[in-house]
Amino acid sequence: MTDWLDRYAGALGVDAPTAEAIDQILRLAGVAAHATVRQAAPVACWLAAQAAMPLDEALGIAVGTEAG
Repeated sequence: MTDWLDRYAGALGVDAPTAEAIDQILRLAGVAAHATVRQAAPVACWLAAQAAMPLDEALGIAVGTEAG
């Protein structure tokens, strides 16, 4: 997975995610998928990227939204 992500990040002109960032992204995707439908997972990650906030904050908001 990381080889492809490294190549994709390079093609986009951004740094590849760290192992910690990948874990947080997958946790965010999991929260979104379990709170609604699986298709919400990539959209939730896109929304977090658009918000340009740290992943831990985006994950906290997602968990709060799930509970609400």
